[in-house]
Amino acid sequence: MSLRPIHAARARVYQTLRTAHLERAHEFAPAAILFTSRRYDFDERLLAGLEVVQAGRWRSAGILVRSRVRELEVNEPLMLSGARGAALAVSAVRLKAAITGRRALVVCYAIGNEDPRRLPPSRSLRQRLSHRADVALGRAVWRRLDRVAYGSDAARAVYASLMPPRDDLESRVIPALPNPCPCAAGVVRPQRVVFLGAFAERKGFPILLAAWSAVRAELPDATLVLLGTGPLTGLAEAAAAEDPRIELIVDPTREEIHRELAAASVLALPSQPAVGWREQIGLPIVEGLAHGCTVITSTETGLADWLAEAGHGVLQVPTSAGALASALAGALRRPIAPASVLTSLPEVDGRLAADSWLFGGAEPSGAGAETRDVGAEAGDARAAPA
Repeated sequence: MSLRPIHAARARVYQTLRTAHLERAHEFAPAAILFTSRRYDFDERLLAGLEVVQAGRWRSAGILVRSRVRELEVNEPLMLSGARGAALAVSAVRLKAAITGRRALVVCYAIGNEDPRRLPPSRSLRQRLSHRADVALGRAVWRRLDRVAYGSDAARAVYASLMPPRDDLESRVIPALPNPCPCAAGVVRPQRVVFLGAFAERKGFPILLAAWSAVRAELPDATLVLLGTGPLTGLAEAAAAEDPRIELIVDPTREEIHRELAAASVLALPSQPAVGWREQIGLPIVEGLAHGCTVITSTETGLADWLAEAGHGVLQVPTSAGALASALAGALRRPIAPASVLTSLPEVDGRLAADSWLFGGAEPSGAGAETRDVGAEAGDARAAPA
């Protein structure tokens, strides 16, 4: 097992890595990325020019001990699947500090908006004990953080209710809103809806297909574009075969995603509650906004309040096919002007602004007026019983 040191003085340790991480890595200040597993949407072409190492939790910790890392980003404490890796990474840089006398800055970006301690009733004793251990490790990571940037008010509220209060922790809410995509045009688009993401129940995919027949009956010229892959790909293929107004692109390229979003008037992501999961932000929502789309989604996303205030459609859960059909038809008839959607966004991508603050202590200009210091609120947080 190779423990060759990484070259960068800044490192990011992730449980899973996806295309969006790699795209942003090219925009962020240089940093090495250590990760355990790949997501299905992983574009290897984006690895060029980056220092990326796939390694397990223990190997990643060993690499950090042997490296000159001065700044470390870890998965957020409420992401329990990454709690062990985050705890080991933090322990590694603390051990290094004990040896060298130089303490590393430890930060995280937090978008979790659900209490992860809720257990499905059918779990075994071993699974419950493992889950509690991960919760404890997540809290241990929380106590070692120097800075945390929240991607939504919902995330900040959840952390305030679950984690021990810390007056010494620097924190800030920087909404996870995108800046306008260069390929987006602020012009009127045809009656075209895009669904982007996993073809899965938790993403509201079956509800969308059930709602579509009512939308088509009301608006015969409307089209639905399905972009993604997942366990319900067969259902997507059957729907596209039966309805000529449904277009399907399985496992789309980044170029196809940009092209379809730029041509659509509405982005639909009606995420639904699922055991052990909640839509944190919804990357399709972010990408839809960046291209000027009107968004129809649910209250599950952490951006629900912002979207509702900006005039987008936010549905209660559980969402009925009838409610979704009505919202889609209304948005297709009277979409928000793409130019208005684009002007509602910050000049600087929210994730980039958060990264600049996490490591530099200041947001780049144009990060958005909603950026707020919530350090003073940390003392009001109260920990829920473990």
